[in-house]
Amino acid sequence: MQPIGLLIEFKDGQVKPANFGMATAARADNRQLVALVVDESVGDAKAALEAYGVTCVVDIRTDSNGWNPAVHAAAVAAAMQKIGITTLIGLTSPAGRELLPRVAARLDAPLLMDCIDIDLDAHRVKTSQYSGKTIAAIAMTGTHFIYGLRANVVAPVEAPAAAEIVDFSFAADHGSAFEVIETRSDGSGSQYLAESDIIISGGRGMKNAENFKLLFDCARHLNAAVGASRVAVDNGWVPYAMQVGQTGVKVNPKVYMAVGISGSIQHFAGMKTAKTIIAINTDANAAIMGNCDYYVVGDLFDILPALEAALASVNR
Repeated sequence: MQPIGLLIEFKDGQVKPANFGMATAARADNRQLVALVVDESVGDAKAALEAYGVTCVVDIRTDSNGWNPAVHAAAVAAAMQKIGITTLIGLTSPAGRELLPRVAARLDAPLLMDCIDIDLDAHRVKTSQYSGKTIAAIAMTGTHFIYGLRANVVAPVEAPAAAEIVDFSFAADHGSAFEVIETRSDGSGSQYLAESDIIISGGRGMKNAENFKLLFDCARHLNAAVGASRVAVDNGWVPYAMQVGQTGVKVNPKVYMAVGISGSIQHFAGMKTAKTIIAINTDANAAIMGNCDYYVVGDLFDILPALEAALASVNR
């Protein structure tokens, strides 16, 4: 069977749910799903991953002290060569953007990020281009293939299997002198936008940074993430990590709520694949109104407090 490597990501010691959709996308009768776990506990990970068809979990151990993308990428590349894995899939996430290009460089392999569809047999992917106006089909050639899958584009489907654990130790070459000095929070909250099922985003209509509290108040009742338009980010109201759009994060949630956002083509390019889009705006002719499933014409400063109160009453 053809081994397919899955670069597994964790949050707070648990496997991120987005990994399960990645496993679903890679699964086929002629493939063995091999999960690559770097410097994390494989105990709980094994149980979570084998529910989605993973039959091998590689416990990669390095001598790095915490997050070190250079060492981790070298360890992943070495494990792939040792086990005979020529195809690797990871998430197009902040960690994936750090690790996957480094792995590709070490293996002299082609790399395609932000894929929305992957044909592993033909080495062909689909990805959006030109602000989402067109879908490009790109074929890859080589001996190794590295893919970055956009989170949430494939719904996870369980396929229980029994997984074995394989130990792999890696001693880093410290001659590169790469060292992580400090890690800081970007202040964007606990959820990464691209992996969230529900997103509430604010734009120019929020007027200032303090008013984003209205969005966070609603979001906490829905286990939702809070996003923003470029205007809100450029004005310094929220950090760049919260920006949704062509020059921000591209998201695929089940529900996307655009609050006080006019709906420029650049913003729409980042959230057009949401399953359901809801807009709140005082302007009935705003572009977002023509690109949503449901909308409310009204003042967000009246609507959001009422919405938060309704959600609070349901969650009591």
